[in-house]
Amino acid sequence: MTQTTEAAAVRQPPKPTRGRVHRAWFVAAVTFVTIIGAAAFRSVPGLLIDPLHDEFDWSRGTIGAAVSVNLALYGLTAPFAAALMDRFGIRRVVAVALTVIAAGSWLTVWMTAAWQLMLCWGLLVGLGSGSMALAFAATVTNRWFTERRGLVSGILTAASASGQLIFLPLLSWIIDRYDWRPAAVTVALAALAVVPFVWLLLHDHPADVGQKPYGATEFVPKPPPVPGAARRAVTVLLSAVRTGPFWLLAGTFAICGASTNGLIQTHFIPAAHDEHMPVQAAASLLAVIGVFDVVGTIASGWFTDRFESRRLLAVYYALRGVSLMFLPFLLGPAVHPPMIFFIVFYGLDWVATVPPTLALCREHYGEDSAIVFGWVLASHQVGAAVVAFLGGVARDAFGSYDVVWYASGALCAAAALMALVIRRRAGGEPVAA
Repeated sequence: MTQTTEAAAVRQPPKPTRGRVHRAWFVAAVTFVTIIGAAAFRSVPGLLIDPLHDEFDWSRGTIGAAVSVNLALYGLTAPFAAALMDRFGIRRVVAVALTVIAAGSWLTVWMTAAWQLMLCWGLLVGLGSGSMALAFAATVTNRWFTERRGLVSGILTAASASGQLIFLPLLSWIIDRYDWRPAAVTVALAALAVVPFVWLLLHDHPADVGQKPYGATEFVPKPPPVPGAARRAVTVLLSAVRTGPFWLLAGTFAICGASTNGLIQTHFIPAAHDEHMPVQAAASLLAVIGVFDVVGTIASGWFTDRFESRRLLAVYYALRGVSLMFLPFLLGPAVHPPMIFFIVFYGLDWVATVPPTLALCREHYGEDSAIVFGWVLASHQVGAAVVAFLGGVARDAFGSYDVVWYASGALCAAAALMALVIRRRAGGEPVAA
């Protein structure tokens, strides 16, 4: 879009929407499909650990280190991606990110050394996926909605789980029947397939189509591009770290990442395989978590619009910790009813923490909330990265994952207490805890 066209979009009066579905819902739908298409790369790490270990004789700690780099960059890129979206627009940033993901996944087909796994899957896919992180959903929600934000953030967060539901059984079947390389190619093609949808259908701002944000009473002009994206991301961080709520949100979300992406998503399949469960059965269970994650996250968005966010977080973390404590007793060669109960229970809680965490960021940090949430998400992924690596090391050292399940359960209990300590915003400034 040229500068003249952009300026015209800013000045264009809102179009009447009576009797029609608001354009914001179409943008949310495109965002949902985009996140689903990009979710293929989130489904692969747990499936690759055993095949790479068998083919290259790399330790699980080494493979976990590559996943750790991926997860850490996923988080550390997110706040800069949110600022880049303010500067260059959502669709440009997301289209480039998807292309980088596709390149990184495609190049893994020819790797022969562990450092190449670090480079392709760790660096390239990590950087690309960071720009497709939850800051993307937060930016779309903040720009296009003033009402139903909790519900929309829950739906968009659930998109990643929906993609996992689609891709996990497919990729596990490909790896079991053929090899891990066709699965990597599938990830690359899935990322590339979404790019045209993003470029053609994802509008950056309601003013681009002459509409108000959903639920707004007044037309909101499109703000001019914000220069110095990296500087702004750092400036917002330096401001946020002076407040207590930031550290509590970052701490609880680090434990969230440790107990989901770093633990279950990375190590559940190899842990189940250790107990002689077939890989496809374990992958199917992980995909079922995605089914109930969709339900739980959308429900959490609905709850977030109606109940106090910090109490919701405390309940979510406490329930997750209890479920993880029971997992070592449930793993076995067959899928039995108690394991199914765990999958349903844990799935409902997988990323139910996101809508209330987003709401608390908006409450305390206002217009900077998307970037602040990007930094909070960075802590989520750093927590995930630590456990992805240490989980592999623990498996190499102890021959099982039991100690990792128990430690993660204890961390979730600590997160529940931290959530209750977060204070409500008083006056016009963020308050320290």
